[in-house]
Amino acid sequence: MSLAKRKGHNMNYRQAVDNATQDLNPNNDYQLQLNTTAGIILLDLWYHLAPEHCKSIIGLTRIGYHNNTIIHRIIPNFIIQMGSPNPDGTGHTDYTIHQELHHKLHQPGVLAMARADGKPHSASSQFYICLNDAPHLDHHYTTFGKTANTESLELAKQIATAPTDKNNRPRSPVTITTAIIIVHEIPT
Repeated sequence: MSLAKRKGHNMNYRQAVDNATQDLNPNNDYQLQLNTTAGIILLDLWYHLAPEHCKSIIGLTRIGYHNNTIIHRIIPNFIIQMGSPNPDGTGHTDYTIHQELHHKLHQPGVLAMARADGKPHSASSQFYICLNDAPHLDHHYTTFGKTANTESLELAKQIATAPTDKNNRPRSPVTITTAIIIVHEIPT
């Protein structure tokens, strides 16, 4: 059972993320690897453009928050969304992240942070991968990474073909069995 799913916990996620990310170095490159029941999705993180969003996902990943969670929202030709500890997509952490807007746009394979409608600084743990261009999201949601290879983008698109219910919930969800952070140290 993932850390996020433990019932009755009184977890301070902000503190746990801060503790798990003390070693972050802005000179390094970071990748998020999602090991799913459908295959592996590898994402390059844009730490230099959205450091707080990257710090959050790195920390949550390191404490096991995303393990054994599902891709809970699918909109074909648009996005797949994950990062909720609850299968219905209602869960989040006990902290929020301020927007970090920059020049990277919502294009196929781009990783971005979900947030509440009309609340720009309400991002928490849920994120999505774009399947196509989504210019209506540009400069409204923080983009903070992109699929690292063609295979990862193709897998995300394949996942998006799953049948869904009227709330865009997959009828047979794909599970993120484990998520890991890969660090590529850049010599200084």
